[in-house]
Amino acid sequence: MTTAPVEKLVCQLAIPSILNLLITAFYNMADTYFVSSLGTSAVASVGIAFPLMTALHSIGLLFGQGSGNYIAWMLGKHDTDKALRMAATGFFTTLFLTAAVAGLCLSNITSLAAMLGATPTIAPYAREYTQIILAGAPMMAGSVALNAQLRFQGSPIYAVLGMTSGAILNLFLDPLFIFVFGLGVGGAALATILGQITSCGILLYGCSRKGNIGIRFRYFAPNAFNYREIFRGGIPPFLRQVFGFLSTLVLNRFAGNYGDAAIAAVSIVNRIFMFAGSAMIGFGQGFQPVCGINYGAKQYARVKRAFWFCVKTSTAGLLIIAAALIIFAPRIIPLFRRDDAEVIRIGILTLRFHSLSLPLTAWIVISGFFTQNTGNPLPSSLINAARQGLFLIPAVVVFTRLFGLFGIPLCLPVSDLAAFFFTIPLTAGVLKKLRL
Repeated sequence: MTTAPVEKLVCQLAIPSILNLLITAFYNMADTYFVSSLGTSAVASVGIAFPLMTALHSIGLLFGQGSGNYIAWMLGKHDTDKALRMAATGFFTTLFLTAAVAGLCLSNITSLAAMLGATPTIAPYAREYTQIILAGAPMMAGSVALNAQLRFQGSPIYAVLGMTSGAILNLFLDPLFIFVFGLGVGGAALATILGQITSCGILLYGCSRKGNIGIRFRYFAPNAFNYREIFRGGIPPFLRQVFGFLSTLVLNRFAGNYGDAAIAAVSIVNRIFMFAGSAMIGFGQGFQPVCGINYGAKQYARVKRAFWFCVKTSTAGLLIIAAALIIFAPRIIPLFRRDDAEVIRIGILTLRFHSLSLPLTAWIVISGFFTQNTGNPLPSSLINAARQGLFLIPAVVVFTRLFGLFGIPLCLPVSDLAAFFFTIPLTAGVLKKLRL
């Protein structure tokens, strides 16, 4: 990790991560695809539940990436004992905290559905879907945490095996539960949770393999030092997820003013963008262990090379993806809801506008990873909060008031452009401070 060419290392680590994310995004899209056959309100309910799933993932990201970042530093310093304690602390805290949050949400499920933006016609589907998702929330967040820890150790292949197995199971169970057993949207949620439980078990097994940091309860050390280090490395991605949760929640609520079709269209576009952004996030995840371990070993020149390689490669890839989405939007959106002309109309417009700024996100996201993994939590937190928090949420509020429904597709490219320029001085300051 500290001697091989960084470009080769990043690609070796990124390819499994990209495959992992593509598969995860694909089965999220599959949920939307299969549920779409149940009607516009049903597919909208999956979009309503999406912010909740993002919030649950954020707990796994906080403790998984926070602990993983520290694990990478300790591996760079050859301190295995501290890495073991941090791995156990990050994972078990994720399980306990997610279980508490899920229990609280289940006891207020009707209010929760309304808060997430469910209309009266969507609410029954949303309650059915979210109840099952919440029941399996600890395994869902636990998978996210373990995935992050394995990637930071430079072992993405086990992360891929775990997440791929769950995704394949989910794809098989979706049509079985929805159509054969007649379980409706609840069947889609059950398929998702069973897939996540399978992933979590395989990821735990991967952690026990030779060369990886195992998860043992005896190493669980919930002390102030460990949590300070977790928050130091985990707050930036946590903020990214939290603001993703809030921005999707705001989008759903404002889209709800224009009917179920608008919520369904936003839901479909969100799932497509999860798929489209997988290559960029995968490169960032391939960069993280290279950055963290070389930073811990004080190999700063290698960190710089890896950073610029990821920015250039991700930008080029996203230019191609954005062009394809703009051109083929009229063919993509009808795959999910071909018998609802309003969903198709709103979805095509939103997908095309959102794609305009997609290449800019390469700089924003890679800069967030870079500042996080070099121990700069404040710049990283601001970068991660900028795109979907500082700029997108106000844009949704302002543009929907000014332009009505047209404000929804317009808000993301404007917020991406603002976040791009906001990120430049923050990243440049860290580069200068490290004298790279």
